[in-house]
Amino acid sequence: MREAVDEIRSLNELRDFIHQTLCEKENLLEDQFQMTEMQLFRRGRECGLQFSLHGPRSVRLGAIWAADHNMIYFYDACGNRYWKVRLRHRLLPDPPQQSAA
Repeated sequence: MREAVDEIRSLNELRDFIHQTLCEKENLLEDQFQMTEMQLFRRGRECGLQFSLHGPRSVRLGAIWAADHNMIYFYDACGNRYWKVRLRHRLLPDPPQQSAA
């Protein structure tokens, strides 16, 4: 798992890693459960992202990426933090989406 963390360099890679990690926590199939995200702000400035994965039977898992510390905090279905990991690289913005003409 450590190798995957070291390779995260973009927001899309962060999303994929968090989705995979949360699904593994409760043995959920990744393609069956969607993840939502919400921007977090402090003093009017974006400071991170909150991720939520809604599983079966009202199971809800979460993760928060704190941009200023470049840390991810993972939370189980009871709301308890079960893992904290520091990203090795600062995240690069994702390239703009190409629209099909």
